[in-house]
Amino acid sequence: MIIQVKAKPASKEEKIIKISEKEFEVWVKESPIQGRANMAIIKALADYFKVPSSAVRIISGYTSRLKVLSIEGK
Repeated sequence: MIIQVKAKPASKEEKIIKISEKEFEVWVKESPIQGRANMAIIKALADYFKVPSSAVRIISGYTSRLKVLSIEGK
């Protein structure tokens, strides 16, 4: 499954909002320094979809707030 994510790093709370079947907003507490926010987004989405973190991959947008991710097994 390929999804689009709008990242909200350095937020006060962590949450995932489903906008449509393939679009999500992911709010994480980590700041975007040294890839910490990306790792938090991967972990949050893995928990949301109930898959291991290794099944979630950033395809594009590693340094952008708009990301495309692949989730294997969904």
